[in-house]
Amino acid sequence: MARVSSDHEHFSSRWTFILAAVGSAVGLGNIWKFPYEAGQGGGGAFVLVYLGFVFLIGVPVMIGELAIGRRGQSSPPIAVANLAFEEGRSVFWSILGWMGVLGAFLVLSFYSVIAGWTLDYIFKTVIGVTGQVTAETSGEVFGGLLASWERMAAWHFLFIAMTVFIIARGVTSGIEQAVTYLMPALFVLLIILVAYALVAGEARQAMLFLFQPDFSKLTPNVVIQALGQAFFSLSLGLGAVMIYGSYLPKSVSIPRSAVIIGAADTVVALLAGLAIFPLVFAYNLDVGSGPGLIFETLPIAFAQMPGGSIFGFLFFTLLTVAAITSSISMMEPMVSYLQERHYVKRVKAAIGVGIAAFVFGLGTVFSFNIWADVKLFDRTFFDTLDFVTNNLLMPLGGLLVALFVGWAMRFASVREELSSVSDGFFARIYGLLSVVCPIALVLVFLNVAGLLSFG
Repeated sequence: MARVSSDHEHFSSRWTFILAAVGSAVGLGNIWKFPYEAGQGGGGAFVLVYLGFVFLIGVPVMIGELAIGRRGQSSPPIAVANLAFEEGRSVFWSILGWMGVLGAFLVLSFYSVIAGWTLDYIFKTVIGVTGQVTAETSGEVFGGLLASWERMAAWHFLFIAMTVFIIARGVTSGIEQAVTYLMPALFVLLIILVAYALVAGEARQAMLFLFQPDFSKLTPNVVIQALGQAFFSLSLGLGAVMIYGSYLPKSVSIPRSAVIIGAADTVVALLAGLAIFPLVFAYNLDVGSGPGLIFETLPIAFAQMPGGSIFGFLFFTLLTVAAITSSISMMEPMVSYLQERHYVKRVKAAIGVGIAAFVFGLGTVFSFNIWADVKLFDRTFFDTLDFVTNNLLMPLGGLLVALFVGWAMRFASVREELSSVSDGFFARIYGLLSVVCPIALVLVFLNVAGLLSFG
């Protein structure tokens, strides 16, 4: 067995692990990004491809990450290095763990900026700004936020500080307590919003848009976006799943937990679509408006509907809760590494990572205003980070997880971690991890390379 840190914590129960892992998966990727990706990807066809990627690639890769984390019992870089040594493999496999830590840091740096927008809009609903929004002024309100780097930086700092506060308290006192309250609150808020949207909006049109595939809308780029969305939504390839796996008790079934997490994550994404698209269609708004769908388009609907200010407040509170449960999972791999390798106390490690993420995140803040014209390969700082993490680092991390578990680890080692399932189910999981996932991800990378070369 790999070396175990003497002070390595564990979740107190299967339930708290499920809540934490679902919280990691359920975030802005589900509620902010999924609806606008689905809108731009043509609706039902995108959703169908996304679901296929979640369960045929995402869940097996999640099983692999959890297995590495639990067997390694350390932060991602140390866990992978320990397992590589145990299995007689090259120490260079540790790059898998380092990629996760790097990816988590990069995503956290811009994720917290987007989450800061949700805090700003909560404030706007409280003081009544969003109640006065019209189709003509909504863009100006959102544009005013983006133009003010000072305001964006302030909200970005506040969100990072909230994440640091939870992480600094540890696994049981911080992460467990946070998700125990936040995740039920998230589901209650979401169900309330879905019920209202289906009654007050165009439910039938939204259902047809989300669940009736139009395959003429599918392009290679849409397929790649669906894969990236599946990985982003499940927090794969970022070390978050791996570090939570290291806190997982031996009595918990990894495959069953991964299926539950994937299913819960998918349900939230679809519910988010049902909370948003009925209102979008009811008020003749643009389903393909992109990242501004939540912050420019929906406030128009909230301003026009009865009790819209209340539902607007609930919606942006929901976004913030979802963002927090994911951000703590992205900060944890770095904090855990600093604790285990450099013996930095958790509070100091959390503050240090928080400061670094805040400073690096200022690049994303500036990319919407004072650096808007500064571009690399025709992409702003934020667009570059989003592309590199969503389309390269996360799928590459998933590919390496599949190769490591499917080919570098001994069959007996993998079987030991997944001992709770039948031989038939294990054979299917192992086949997906060792053959299907690597082939699919390599094909996607070839496609990405083509897009990079030929636009």
